[in-house]
Amino acid sequence: MISKKFAAIAATVALTFSLAACGGEGAGGDNTTSPTDNNTTSSGDNTGAAGEGKTVGVAMPTQTSERWIADGAAVEQGLKDAGFSVDIQFAGDDIPRQQEQIDQMITKGVDALIIASIDGKALATQLENAAAQNIPVIAYDRLINGSEHVDFYVTFDNYNVGIQQATSLLVGLGLKNVDGSDGDATGPFNIELFAGSPDDNNATFFFDGAWDTLKPYIDNGTLVVKSGQTDFGQVATQRWSQEEAQKRMDNLLTANYNDGTTVDGVLSPFDGISRGIITALSNKGYADDAMPIVSGQDAEAASVKLIQDGVQFATIFKDTRKLAAQSVDAAVTFLEGGTPTPNDTTTYDNEVKVVPSFLLESDIVYADNIKELLVDSGYYTQEQIDKGGN
Repeated sequence: MISKKFAAIAATVALTFSLAACGGEGAGGDNTTSPTDNNTTSSGDNTGAAGEGKTVGVAMPTQTSERWIADGAAVEQGLKDAGFSVDIQFAGDDIPRQQEQIDQMITKGVDALIIASIDGKALATQLENAAAQNIPVIAYDRLINGSEHVDFYVTFDNYNVGIQQATSLLVGLGLKNVDGSDGDATGPFNIELFAGSPDDNNATFFFDGAWDTLKPYIDNGTLVVKSGQTDFGQVATQRWSQEEAQKRMDNLLTANYNDGTTVDGVLSPFDGISRGIITALSNKGYADDAMPIVSGQDAEAASVKLIQDGVQFATIFKDTRKLAAQSVDAAVTFLEGGTPTPNDTTTYDNEVKVVPSFLLESDIVYADNIKELLVDSGYYTQEQIDKGGN
């Protein structure tokens, strides 16, 4: 059960997110043009019992994606409203920089750490140091592997996110209906597969969920991966890079679709990757109103506009306001001397232990439910969607 304390934090975070959510690129733009990553320390009002005189260190991976800008702002505001001082730092997708930032937080004497890691296996030393100082560590959306000193994990049901990505692809192709029933289409359809960054633990969960959903259709010939690239290592996209996705899609088209055949659908695990794929398809002559079915994730404003315009087919909405609030609630609980209550104690094995986790649910965004999921909930305004950002 979600506590009253969590509900209050969530309300504050929701307001914060509505102001911060659109800090990223415009529609179809390059996701490397956001503000320069920087570090800030801010003080809370010290009105909360748990937070009085205490500081929480927040390590975020980058400011080159609008979701991490918004996550950082929401976590920071939630902590401040709980009475904490906050040391929030963004690492520019640079692993040594994130290691150094966390080391500095520990040296300064933070009382708890909330960490969204760049590389899930690169922070063992930092977590050893945190444990030596009795600093609880909350992994934020990305599991930290190879350490016993991960005290709690807040994330979404990432395997299910992968199922949803694949489901949206099947719906777009007409093989499934939105209600889960079988569609009228029969195929065969040519598809290509993309996965996330191999150093992000979530990427394999996304891909496994998607693969398990698509494999029966591939096995019976309804779906054809013309390139033959179906292993995670073949389809992974380092650092979730839009530019790398565009290059790979261009190569796939050149190598496999110069015989008059076309791509009917592309499994994409992230909206930035989706926009790179769409750019490559556009450059090869695919019109906006005849674009293959392309999935996505994170409901970035740029991609939501593309969905509204009929270019990208779908994305997965993970309401990170709830994620931020849950991480704040976990920090408050630890610093009040308690232990956060997980709703999953079996799934997330970090190679040393199974980390107690709190999993949140996600939704598939199609063109016809944008208003219901994103506007009516206050995540975006219609104007922000129409502009593809601020």
